[in-house]
Amino acid sequence: MAEQNDTIYALASGSLPAGVAVVRVSGATVRELTSELTGDLPPPRRAMLRTIRTRNDLVIDSGLVLFFPGPASFTGEDVVEFQLHGGRAVVDALCRELNTFPQTRQALAGEFSRRAFDNGRMDLVEVEGLADLISAETEMQRRLAVEHSNGGLSALYSSWASRLTRGRALIEAELDFADEDDVPGSVSDQVWDDMEMLSSELEQHLRDAEAGEIIRDGFKVVIAGEPNAGKSSLMNALVRRDVAIVTDIAGTTRDILSTDLNIDGYLVRLSDTAGLRDTEEVVEREGIRRARQEIANADLVLYLEDRLAREQAHDIPVGALRIGTKGDLPTLNQRLYDVVISVETGEGLSELRRLIATALKSKVRVQSLAIPNRRRHKDSLTECLRAVRAAVANAGKPLDLRAEDLRMASDALGRVTGRVDVENLLDVIFGEFCIGK
Repeated sequence: MAEQNDTIYALASGSLPAGVAVVRVSGATVRELTSELTGDLPPPRRAMLRTIRTRNDLVIDSGLVLFFPGPASFTGEDVVEFQLHGGRAVVDALCRELNTFPQTRQALAGEFSRRAFDNGRMDLVEVEGLADLISAETEMQRRLAVEHSNGGLSALYSSWASRLTRGRALIEAELDFADEDDVPGSVSDQVWDDMEMLSSELEQHLRDAEAGEIIRDGFKVVIAGEPNAGKSSLMNALVRRDVAIVTDIAGTTRDILSTDLNIDGYLVRLSDTAGLRDTEEVVEREGIRRARQEIANADLVLYLEDRLAREQAHDIPVGALRIGTKGDLPTLNQRLYDVVISVETGEGLSELRRLIATALKSKVRVQSLAIPNRRRHKDSLTECLRAVRAAVANAGKPLDLRAEDLRMASDALGRVTGRVDVENLLDVIFGEFCIGK
């Protein structure tokens, strides 16, 4: 059974085999086991070349050993890292030897980061930022994750928490010491002015939440249109590989097919959908139902029309980019399109990518990347804003009840960083990490 005070170890680098493997160890017995494995304890924060041996004096490997004494370490505990040759047999031999030490075991998923949180080295926003940094695939995801993991967002929330605490303290002073000469009766007036400002800041911050979610989770672009309009061909052309099956048979695409694009450093989640038409075929009807659901949840819809078709397409989603296909072929139909494309010649594809980028950037216009990017952030911040508004708006309400509103706001804000009532969230959050983090 996993114990909180066990010494834990895990491979903290990439999959094996590799040029170098890093095995991280954290816990109360790090100094003793490092001395037994390497002969002596290296100086703090200096990489020292050591021969690593079993306690039976068998050589495991020669490598670099770094010792980080707590509390100034990643976990807040004593930590040692063994940098070995990255063969499976080498790493397995070290892990087997580590497992022979008392109260030493392999770490659970996210357990190193969980200990960093428990020991006050990181708050939940920084922990989530670290997880996002590990999984970042685009430049903007990396920048957002760095801002969060380095404490940029946490510093903002800390300043807001301090203002709420100060406001509550001044109100409590007015309530408890109203008869004292050095506590003027109007002291709470300055509190409400500041809370008005805080309410405005929270409103703007929540408006930026959509941008944070788009950067982290991707800008959802759905390709829609009637059968044989060229939807699957466009998806293949945009990603420059055969993702979707393309045939001349109407209704080939039955389900949602998704892939990712990187446009100007942003993640774009591109989805191909079933052709929209009236049909009695059961499977195709289900595909069309799913297509309409995907369209409703999209950030941007690319609605394709075959320029050679006689009739004009109907039921075009509001706000969709209207795209004419088969631009390399002549047509007598004079219709207005946002862009005309040809997957055969590449005509219009660069312009289409530019239009997608423009639509994306119109939704992520933010001054700073210290913005919320998860649903739980948004929910708790909305609750905080609601409580601050209740305290400010009800001037006729008794002062002690308005102070209670500010306490509720503080608690809601504390849930974002993990300072208040988040025990039920911790297993979910740290479960997202790999074993060595």
